[in-house]
Amino acid sequence: MTTLLALDTATEACSVALLHEGRVLGRYEVIPRVHAQRVLPMVQELLGEAGIALSAVDAIAFGRGPGAFTGVRIAVGVVQGLAFALERPVLPVSNLALLAQRAHREQGVGQVATAIDARMDEVYWGCYRLEAGEMRLAGAEAVLPPEQVELPRLATGDWFGAGTGWVHAGRMPVVPAAVEASLLPDARDLLTLAGFAWQRGEGVPAEQAQPIYLRDKVATPKGAR
Repeated sequence: MTTLLALDTATEACSVALLHEGRVLGRYEVIPRVHAQRVLPMVQELLGEAGIALSAVDAIAFGRGPGAFTGVRIAVGVVQGLAFALERPVLPVSNLALLAQRAHREQGVGQVATAIDARMDEVYWGCYRLEAGEMRLAGAEAVLPPEQVELPRLATGDWFGAGTGWVHAGRMPVVPAAVEASLLPDARDLLTLAGFAWQRGEGVPAEQAQPIYLRDKVATPKGAR
């Protein structure tokens, strides 16, 4: 039976989850700017609770962004360090997808418009629909001003708004049936999405554990602009 470790530090929340022998264990804390100090101790706590060594992990999943630049880099650095040492594959998963999966788990919704506050008067945006238990991207993820967000072409039915970007709801042309602007990604939902990715054989080598910023200019070296 597959053992998966998942961690996310891309937003104000720091979370870790472990799937072992069909049981899910998790830690979730909203601790801005303390992720680097807490994420590895949280991993050790879960391994201790499960009674296994890190070497028992088959693959490591992580929230690849979009999100806070430093937070995403922390996740990538930790995952690469662990995966290289263990010689295990990694499973990168979108943080917008994590939000949609959490909204489905907690609210039972099947169509979610996710928005993470990207600062600089913009939001990270993505729309997701439920397919066989998995929230799948409908359209494309983007970073853009709140006034420019939109639902997928030919979208119908009710949509649920999830994520901190919805603090700008008054400026958005999209009007969901309900909104939860305090929702943050949780590694338990990362495990769910990583499980689907693992079944599809989407694990990649540690060196391919790369962040997704959407706002490309943030990660572009000065000389390449």
